Amino acid sequence: MSDVFISYARSTAKGAQRVAEALRALGYGVWLDDELPAHRAYTDVIEERLKAAKAVVVIWSAEAAKSHWVRAEATAAMEARTLVQLRLDGVRPPMPFNQIQCADLNGWSGDLQSPGWRKVAASVGDLMDASAPDAAAATVHNAPPLSLPDRPSIAVLPFGDAEGAKEGDYFADGMVEEITTALARFPSLFVIASGSSLTYRQTARNLKAIAQELGVRYLLEGSVRRSGSRVRIAAQLVDAIEGAQIWAERFDGTLEDVFTLQDTVANAVAGQIEPNIQAAEIRRARARPTQDLGAYELYLRGIQLAQAYDRPSMLEAIGMFERAIERDPNYALALAWAACCHSRISALGWSEDADESSWVGLDLARRALRCNDEDPEVLTTVAEAIADLGGDLADADALIERALSRNPGASSAWLVSGWLKLYAGRPELALQHYDKALRLDPRSPYGPLVLIGKSFSLVALRRFEEAIPLLKEAVQLRPDQNGGAMALTVAYAHLGRLSEARAALDKVLPAAIVGILGVFRDPGLNAVMRSGLALAGADV
Repeated sequence: MSDVFISYARSTAKGAQRVAEALRALGYGVWLDDELPAHRAYTDVIEERLKAAKAVVVIWSAEAAKSHWVRAEATAAMEARTLVQLRLDGVRPPMPFNQIQCADLNGWSGDLQSPGWRKVAASVGDLMDASAPDAAAATVHNAPPLSLPDRPSIAVLPFGDAEGAKEGDYFADGMVEEITTALARFPSLFVIASGSSLTYRQTARNLKAIAQELGVRYLLEGSVRRSGSRVRIAAQLVDAIEGAQIWAERFDGTLEDVFTLQDTVANAVAGQIEPNIQAAEIRRARARPTQDLGAYELYLRGIQLAQAYDRPSMLEAIGMFERAIERDPNYALALAWAACCHSRISALGWSEDADESSWVGLDLARRALRCNDEDPEVLTTVAEAIADLGGDLADADALIERALSRNPGASSAWLVSGWLKLYAGRPELALQHYDKALRLDPRSPYGPLVLIGKSFSLVALRRFEEAIPLLKEAVQLRPDQNGGAMALTVAYAHLGRLSEARAALDKVLPAAIVGILGVFRDPGLNAVMRSGLALAGADV
């Protein structure tokens, strides 16, 4: 007997044939009434096939809605819990079938990757036994393992409904597609398309086997739990090769605006996954023999050192990036990060020759853009370097806006944008961008920089009392950060707490005062900073 029974009206015969061909391509046995044997009674065969089918696909159309045969077959399938519905001409199913999910295939030409067809294939798969063929698994699951790409690789597996509600698959599948799209905006990641990922809906979760079949190291899996209009989405990232969990988080929202919720969660998930994958890649690079480092491993080690944000680490990071550039002179990210490190040692007073650091940094930034002016991370890193090295602030802001338009889920871009808006005298907008960065990556190693940036913004708005708790936390987390101690000096001084201001000023390098004041281009903020430093006794 056939796995799938197709019910339809004559006006959609061609569409029914396309549906049958698509299901057969997935390995299912399909029965249409054009296969009636001449020697048997019509109704007997229909009833026999209908009862034996594991899935009954009802194709609704204007004619089908009026057909007693189609209605009777749909009723039998609904009672047997084998009903799968789709519509080809936009007509809604008649009562009571309009209360059941119906895939919209209006205008469908047979595209197996269309969202409507994937819903149909997934619903049919749900009704099959675990041993039944699985939508495209016939070609994927029997293929030999694929080699890993030369960059971090990830696939987003189908999200399950924690309550086992199959009617929620449309929302869970939408989350997979949105997260996949958001991750694909990170050029540093190799992301498997959602069409391949969704074929694993009915597959037992042997994560290592799935990763090998797809040729990826990292897998994201999750679940959806709903209560009325509330929804909770849980996600976890695993290194399937090593069998280790990298990250896990949950997100809450409401179903009042499904698409906004999907977009918000997708960007938040992607924004946290990318830095966590980078951290995992850095740990793996550290385990590699020193004498066997390629350009990518050198770049990763440079990133790790730059995140330490102290002078020795920053200088060592520059060395790592220089070695990566020697191996690959067109490595745009290594060029951009080398420029950024030069800008940081210059702005923070750590350079023995600030003029040379500025010249070298700007040259590296220009080389990075010549190699790749489309990568959001390159744009973000170069924007920071240009601003801190005294370049044109409008140029830097244009670069960061391009980065955000290409990847709105990148927390690093929102962080840099916060600083650029602050430099330009827009502290209110800067606060919003800092909060966005923190929401996307709440455990970022750059968290103290967010606190310092928010504090500078509050100082610019003369909200000194609000700034002090944030600055105390930032200075405690990163006592080597001249910027935090400098902002704390200004806040204390403007509040008349001069002894505390002087104590904070003692922790600030004189060269750092010059460098930091140089990046604050807005006259108003610069005046607030200078007057506060002068009150504390600094020579400005």
